Amino acid sequence: MNEYDVVIVGGGPAGLAGALALGRGCKRVLLCDAGPPRNAAAVHVHNFLTRDGTPPAELRGIGREQLRPYAVDVREARVERIEPTERAVRVHVAELGVVEARRVLLATGMIDVLPDVPGYRALWGASIFQCPYCHGWEVRERAFGYWAPSLERLDWARLLLAWTSDVVAFTGGAFDVPDELRASLSRAGVRLEERAITALREREGRLTAIELEGGESVEREVLFAHPPQRQVPLVEALGLTLDAHGFVQVDAMRETSVPRVHAAGDLTTGMQGAILAAAAGTAAGAMINHLLTMDAE
Repeated sequence: MNEYDVVIVGGGPAGLAGALALGRGCKRVLLCDAGPPRNAAAVHVHNFLTRDGTPPAELRGIGREQLRPYAVDVREARVERIEPTERAVRVHVAELGVVEARRVLLATGMIDVLPDVPGYRALWGASIFQCPYCHGWEVRERAFGYWAPSLERLDWARLLLAWTSDVVAFTGGAFDVPDELRASLSRAGVRLEERAITALREREGRLTAIELEGGESVEREVLFAHPPQRQVPLVEALGLTLDAHGFVQVDAMRETSVPRVHAAGDLTTGMQGAILAAAAGTAAGAMINHLLTMDAE
């Protein structure tokens, strides 16, 4: 059975950064990456210091290349099951068989559950975005929409005024809006549309209008949205403790409720972005390295 200090599941910014910290800590690491990355629809990574505007695949390639000097084994391999034992963790990898690690770092990201609305999936990543810090500059001063997932998130529409003066907030008819919040949005310059959304219209792969129940439409060029997210099946199967929003809970050492299983990146927080995931991966790698080194005896 192959043995490693750490197996990392996921080769995005969090997993790569965790591998770099552990590799530089002289640990033997297996990094398993499989399937399309979560930001596969994105053309560029933005708001990442020294790499602003880099295509996602290029960023990952640079990350892998910089792991070469260290004892990090990067594989295109799918982790099928993780079994913590009394003193280690057994990791079932489809292409490699069973490997054993002293600890595991989950950097699997989240699954975005896109609504079944005509036009939505085709426009995801092209005209529909989650983070204005990642994509707002490129579409500034255009006609923005924000599809609020809940009453609690509706006021987030005001943030978009940093990038444009033309914002319409859509509730999709999912909840009632109190008069006080309605007035606050109006004073800020955010228009409110409460009818159900039936389709998104596009031309040449770009959003042109949002169709509403009753047949009317609102012309928009950009839509920001926060669709529901869920954990990947591998994480769900582990039965980790989640917070009220469905994110994996970790302690100060980035360890989950399952001993020797750590987590970093989007699966642990709603504050999501490539540079934030990379920072979380670095922190998790450092914490794991600390624990492994201190437990070496």
